[in-house]
Amino acid sequence: MTTRRIVSEKTVLERDDKDFAPKAGEKSNITPAVPAHVIYKLLGFTFAMIVAPIGTYFLSVDTIFGGNSTWAGASAAIMANVVVIGYVIVAFQEDQSDALEAAEKEKESKKST
Repeated sequence: MTTRRIVSEKTVLERDDKDFAPKAGEKSNITPAVPAHVIYKLLGFTFAMIVAPIGTYFLSVDTIFGGNSTWAGASAAIMANVVVIGYVIVAFQEDQSDALEAAEKEKESKKST
């Protein structure tokens, strides 16, 4: 058995730009979807994810491990994990600070009423 398709509704691709325009008297929302500080943090950790393991490998292969590439590779993998764990910790702290700010704003709004 097949289901019947409703032909009267427009798909997202068929809709005009008028459907997405703000109504008369309203201002359009032009704020970015992701704040800039989040993008900078992500770029920093991306750079660290590239530089830290590769740098660790090449610095440790001859100086620390005497040419043993297995141990140098293991230390590079450990550094990659350190960067990932650091990113997760920073993300959790940011999420908690956002929740605390929201709770503080809610508390202030209750006091003012």
